[in-house]
Amino acid sequence: MKTKYILIGLAVVALASCEKDFFSTSSPSAMDKSVFKSADMTEQAIAAIYNTFGEDKSFRNRLCAGYVAIDTDIEHASKAEEKNWANYTTSGGTGDVSTANGKDPWAYLNSAIERANVVVDGIRQYSDTTNDAFRYLLGEALTLRAFCYLEMIKLWGDVPACFHSFDGSDMGALYVKKSDRNIIYEQLRLDLKDAARLMPWSESCPGNKANYTGRPSKALAYGLLARMDLMYAGLAMRPDVFTEGGTKACSVQYNVKDASKRQELYQEVVWACAQVINKEAYKLNPSFEAIWRNLCADETDYAKSEFIWALPFLNDARGQVLALSGLKISTNVPGHLINTVYNGDDTNTKVQAMIEIVPTFFFKYDKKDLRRDITICPFQWEYDNGEGVSSDPSCFPGSTVSESKLYTKLADASTLHLGKFRAEWMIRKYASNEDCVDMPVLRYADIILMFAEAAICNEFDSEVSAPTELYGIDAQEQFNKIRSRAGLDSKTLSKQAIIDERAFEFCGENIRKYDLMRWGILKESLENATKDVADLREATGKYAGRPDSVYFKYRLADQFAQSGHAYVFDQFVGMNIGEGRPSEFDKTQGWVAKSFYQKTDEKTGVTTIHLDPEKYFLYKEGTDIDMHQYWPIFDVNIAASNGTLWNDYLY
Repeated sequence: MKTKYILIGLAVVALASCEKDFFSTSSPSAMDKSVFKSADMTEQAIAAIYNTFGEDKSFRNRLCAGYVAIDTDIEHASKAEEKNWANYTTSGGTGDVSTANGKDPWAYLNSAIERANVVVDGIRQYSDTTNDAFRYLLGEALTLRAFCYLEMIKLWGDVPACFHSFDGSDMGALYVKKSDRNIIYEQLRLDLKDAARLMPWSESCPGNKANYTGRPSKALAYGLLARMDLMYAGLAMRPDVFTEGGTKACSVQYNVKDASKRQELYQEVVWACAQVINKEAYKLNPSFEAIWRNLCADETDYAKSEFIWALPFLNDARGQVLALSGLKISTNVPGHLINTVYNGDDTNTKVQAMIEIVPTFFFKYDKKDLRRDITICPFQWEYDNGEGVSSDPSCFPGSTVSESKLYTKLADASTLHLGKFRAEWMIRKYASNEDCVDMPVLRYADIILMFAEAAICNEFDSEVSAPTELYGIDAQEQFNKIRSRAGLDSKTLSKQAIIDERAFEFCGENIRKYDLMRWGILKESLENATKDVADLREATGKYAGRPDSVYFKYRLADQFAQSGHAYVFDQFVGMNIGEGRPSEFDKTQGWVAKSFYQKTDEKTGVTTIHLDPEKYFLYKEGTDIDMHQYWPIFDVNIAASNGTLWNDYLY
């Protein structure tokens, strides 16, 4: 339950609305050394870092949803091409993520890093670092800074390396030049190992930081170190020669040319993950569904959650993780679900569903995989005011034609929705589009799969050898735990098994794109997925047996309706290869049949193909996918950089 508020005087250390000023109490400036002689005042400086995460166009509503890590071979943005901010055709930024008022992801991430620099320098210079409270806060600041830098590298590639606070003595220091990302990686390796040394495991964190998924612990430092090392040891789109002012000579290549250094990094991944596995094996939730139900229900007890860190958003404050990326709720649903606020109008809460699933990915899951139907929903929540064709009473037992009703409406092949975030799983109400569900960052399953991958790193990189020390952990056994939880048999641990399993496990969690990038297969995977979609559309190849229609019945489920009735699918047939019309199909008994791949307008006779390549595509034809792995640094940021920023990659 999200009742563990972290109080600092009258301020709250988490993501609150901009009206809440963490520094409104009478206190010295953050640059005043007396701040860092008090643990309470230092907590306020830490709060300033978190505050940037909750601002408009920061993690609150841009860095948490379909604006990033899309498109991949398993996910795509739901927006039209011209509004697909994270597509590989992005150029110069757009008004929605990049404006002239400094409110954009680049500005907020840099602001968070500078605030972390102030805390790190202040604690190291003025605090008693033999004190457990200060040791934790220093570790937290180092970890938050590392998290922000990793987000920047994932989005933009090479970014400025600045690890000291600005003290005002040299105005020229305000402008820091873009740096080779390897400089940042090396510093973060030191910082995260230092953070792991400084912070205890969650259960032993000081005060109200203990056993709370919203504050870092030793496990997060180790986990981010492993994630970063895999990025560092892997492939990336980079300038062939780092050139101030920019270059068009860029290619996919290893970040580290020295194979022995890559070997060292993989061994470090194994070591870091092993620390967590040997200490916190209880973190693997036996139920995949429970992970997401718990998150939506504000379960922040570390011992009960699979999340090692979920970026915290407070109730009744800001955060649009679910509102932007959750299971779609139609905008015309008045009152919609039991867990949302209803003010009697049609414009209240909605879920935009910015992340949608590539339809072929649904069929890649084993039919027995328990993750599939949690991750992918071929429906959305819809409202019928009694005037639509869905008002046929035979479809809804006990209803009348004129009765208003909430129901699950079948989607089509081009609009499969992400189902990990669902309003009906919340235990509280939320107003407007601020749901305040915490943003997933790292969960225990990732620790397991990173360990397994690093244990067979020689399959991913032929120039390195498998690690010689696994710290008493069997990689195959760990890999099987993920499969077993999904209801599947064991599978031999291999490169392809890792590539597949990470897709099945982390779909919609803003991980897949960066996995494909570091494996050097982003372009290949998107091209293959596009061909796969064509086969699905034409019902050829391995999709020759796919059914054209889906057949279903409804059942009453009034627990989802604030008033009136609600209906959900009861029997549901036709989404698996080889499934045909059910023998018990009878329209008079409430069965409904809907085409999944095309729609014909009864009035005009016009047929719409749902996977029409002119309207449905994962990348624009002719685009150099690899050259557009990253966002451009936005024009507004370059213009304000005094010549220290530039774009590569043909932008």
